[in-house]
Amino acid sequence: MSLHRSAQELVEQCLAASTADGQVTYVTEHSEANLRWAGNSLTTNGAMRSRSVVVISFVDGGAGMAAGTVSRTGTPDIAELVAASERAARDAGPAEDAVPLVSEPPPGTGDWSADPAETSIEVFAEFAPALGQAFGEARDRGELLFGFAEHSLSTTYLGTSTGLRLRTDQPTGRVELNGKSPDFSRSVWSGTSTRDFRDVSVPALAADVAQKMRWSERRIDLPAGRYETLLPPSAVSDLMIYLYWTMEARDADEGRNVFARQGGGNRIGDRLAELPLTLRSDPAAPGLETAAFQVVSASSGAASVFDNGLASPAIDWITDGVLTNLVRPRAWALKQTAPATVAVDNLILEDRSASVDPADMVAATERGLLLTTLWYIREVDPQTLLLTGLTRDGVFLVENGEVTGAVNNFRFNESPVDLLGRAVQASRTERTLPREWNDWFTRAAMPMLRVPDFNMSSVSPAS
Repeated sequence: MSLHRSAQELVEQCLAASTADGQVTYVTEHSEANLRWAGNSLTTNGAMRSRSVVVISFVDGGAGMAAGTVSRTGTPDIAELVAASERAARDAGPAEDAVPLVSEPPPGTGDWSADPAETSIEVFAEFAPALGQAFGEARDRGELLFGFAEHSLSTTYLGTSTGLRLRTDQPTGRVELNGKSPDFSRSVWSGTSTRDFRDVSVPALAADVAQKMRWSERRIDLPAGRYETLLPPSAVSDLMIYLYWTMEARDADEGRNVFARQGGGNRIGDRLAELPLTLRSDPAAPGLETAAFQVVSASSGAASVFDNGLASPAIDWITDGVLTNLVRPRAWALKQTAPATVAVDNLILEDRSASVDPADMVAATERGLLLTTLWYIREVDPQTLLLTGLTRDGVFLVENGEVTGAVNNFRFNESPVDLLGRAVQASRTERTLPREWNDWFTRAAMPMLRVPDFNMSSVSPAS
């Protein structure tokens, strides 16, 4: 048996080996390249490839349809893999999200017959020399640069017993650049997301780090309290992504999350923001393109294995400040007689009337804090979506439109839903890199938000 079977051949062989009532199989071919650096020197670089095969079998045992998922890496034994998936389905019992498998091809099905897309270390051909230049400039300033750059390309081939043959390519890239003083007493950050590194400006990232290092030369200690705060796009993205991850209609309908309406039902139709803010997802958003159909290995409140291959159209979650949609797989949609709405792997927050840039918002600040990033974000109360976390790599004091120094870090306690309601200004939206969640979510575009009373609950010793 060949060890070099194509992804498409594996899908077809798994489907052909099925003795179940239905099957979904998908194969993902993944390639990745990375650079890492520390103390103004490259430390490692590498490239890797991998393959995963996921088989989901559907078995009707008489009491209802059951689903079982088994995954393998490399080129597995097809008979063993399919049999394991069918055993898992028989052992699972009826699935409460059971609905007929998708049979209608979605738009954007891709070229099934084409070879998988690949990346290589060559993606950094222009980035690496520019990074070397930035190292030299940092040395001249007596500063140190740390960070990494990663690029991956994943091609997924999805086939179903209902006849779907779908393919999607997902490029993902990110850069994180840290600047530090030689004694590590000062630390700042800049980062960006990208699809192909052709739009990454190392000089711009390095200039952002250098500016923040200058700002942090003066240290100012401030106590905990509520401060007018400018949340930059990266920090906004981390908060909005967590909000997005909780937007499950079933949890809301059953009273388990912040979108539950007191007395029953959900809060669709409620105004969440005074500003005309729209939170949306769009698989075709320029620079944030992602799969136009569902690829699901395990069912949850946000996704169902029965929905594999279902179209993922553009959708508004919040429209001009009003909650308009929650994530609702087909099975729950049928039970609630509501439309099915599926999650998309990108997120955009925008005030379409905004006319200012982040720099304009800083210049218009009489006294307030300018954050860089948030980290160690954890949920405190699901009913209000109260989150806690820490500021990181640069909290700056703005006075009379100028940054006058760096202040200590804080622990914060805030709900992103409450923040939407209290934000009084938004900048134009720009593509950004989430700091906390970028291992899982990189495709985001956000504005800077001005919050008049952001809750810095305690001083943090973190740098």
